[in-house]
Amino acid sequence: MGVIEEIQREIISEFSECTDWQERYQLLIEMGDELRPIPDFFKTEERLVPGCQSRVWIIPEEKEGMIQFQADSDSAITRGMIALLIRVFSGRTREEIKNASLEFLKEIGLDKHLSISRRNGLYSMVNILRNS
Repeated sequence: MGVIEEIQREIISEFSECTDWQERYQLLIEMGDELRPIPDFFKTEERLVPGCQSRVWIIPEEKEGMIQFQADSDSAITRGMIALLIRVFSGRTREEIKNASLEFLKEIGLDKHLSISRRNGLYSMVNILRNS
């Protein structure tokens, strides 16, 4: 099992401890709270994720073949979603990121419990991360 799969299993386990969707949303918000905010001068149009209802900025940086991500959002839930994705993808190679399964999103129920616009935004974030 690879590192990405291990992280995804950890996330599934954390979400499985929640008894309802209110708790899951709270967990997402807490994950977003752990993201280090990016300075405003990095919040440019080039780094803005298209297709998101909220404003989300992603900054990829490659070091020694590994991609590190920083991100920020003006929405607590969206900030949690990008924090979740960064937890899975940051510090991995481009190949690992492109080949990673996203089944964990279904297993934690995120794709079912988001509005259509938030779900579209989630997959826009995934596309940006995968193509960085």
